[in-house]
Parts: sequence; structure tokens; C-alpha cells
Amino acid sequence: MRVVIARFPFDLTKSGVLESMKGIKPEEVIGESVIIGRRVYPVKQVGQVVTRQDRRDFSVGEVLRAMTQLGFTCRGIPEVAAPARALSPLQQASAMLGTPVTV
Repeated sequence: MRVVIARFPFDLTKSGVLESMKGIKPEEVIGESVIIGRRVYPVKQVGQVVTRQDRRDFSVGEVLRAMTQLGFTCRGIPEVAAPARALSPLQQASAMLGTPVTV
């Protein structure tokens, strides 16, 4: 399949991507990721290996679009649970002292 990443056309196939990523150790996933085989890779790592370009030359969206078109499972940034309601300074001090405060 022909895809454009960083203004350069690439003819990528699913088997070609699998072969390129064989033996590559996944880096720690912080943001978006691609599942290739049984491993989860950061999108920028996949883009760098497949295109042989510097990570600054392409966007996450370009690689995600290409990998999705090839049939790989892509994940976005995991949603963080809403933080618990913050305590007021008075409530926090009372909690530290062990005295319950009713507001």
C-alpha cells in the first residue's frame, strides 16, 4: 500500500512492517502506540524503523494513519482517571492531625 509520511511516498505492506520490526525491542510507551505481533511499540519508534527517517521528520498522525490502513491495532493516549476532589488547606491540616472536619 502506498502511504505518504513526511512528504515521502512509501510502499508498505503488513508483512514488510512485521519483518522490519522483528528483533526490535520496544521502547517504553508513553503516548500513542501500535501493536505489532504481540508487542506494543511507540508510534514514533515504528515510524523511525519503517521509514529510516529521523523522528522529528514525521508526525504521530501520519504513522498512525498508515499503520491503521495496513490493519495494525493502534492505541491513543490512555485516559487518566479524574483526580479526587482536592482538600482545602483546612481539611488537609485536619486530616494530617487526625481530626475530622465537617464543611
